[in-house]
Amino acid sequence: MAKDAVIILSGGMDSCTMLHEYKDSIAMAITFDYGSVQNKQEQHYAIAQCKALGIKHIIIPLDFMHRYFKSALLEDAAAIPEGNYDEQNMKATVVPFRNGIMLAIACGIAESNGLHRVMIANHGGDHTIYPDCRPGFIDAMSRAMTEGTYEGIEIFAPYTSISKTDIARHGKALGVDYSLTYSCYKGGAKHCGKCGTCRERIEALRDAGIADPTIYED
Repeated sequence: MAKDAVIILSGGMDSCTMLHEYKDSIAMAITFDYGSVQNKQEQHYAIAQCKALGIKHIIIPLDFMHRYFKSALLEDAAAIPEGNYDEQNMKATVVPFRNGIMLAIACGIAESNGLHRVMIANHGGDHTIYPDCRPGFIDAMSRAMTEGTYEGIEIFAPYTSISKTDIARHGKALGVDYSLTYSCYKGGAKHCGKCGTCRERIEALRDAGIADPTIYED
């Protein structure tokens, strides 16, 4: 299979599962450092995953987002709300148009390297809170990328309509080691176990029948 894709890789469960599932078609992984609370922890695992699979990995700084954008994710751990992933208070964690910016940059990198697809691991559980994870946005952004490139680059987002539990089931079948992924929005050395992404992680692993390898705070 030809390696024709760039993947946006955070280091979390979803993108790491996608990295393993589609490793034979991924030429490059990109992690964006936009100054979020959890960025440094995520990067550690993104690097480790790519090294294990022999996939080229680059980190691109987007420090302007930290300086000029408003989001709890760009403040500190204390600003991160606790509660279920789909609760309205999680809107505080929206980073405005984050995926649009990252997809646009990944598109330029793809065309610069003769690649034809940009992969992103948004999923069905994101739709309630994050506008730039919804099917309509992904479809529109893909059309814009196709129209705006000589290569006709497209977005490949196969997890858009499935749940995080479904993704975990994919990972279980693939043998993904979820201890080598990071989810916590509070960005600590240990997962807090209380923020929306931690709760979603706990539920997905449980419902997929995976023994949770995550180290949580007491």
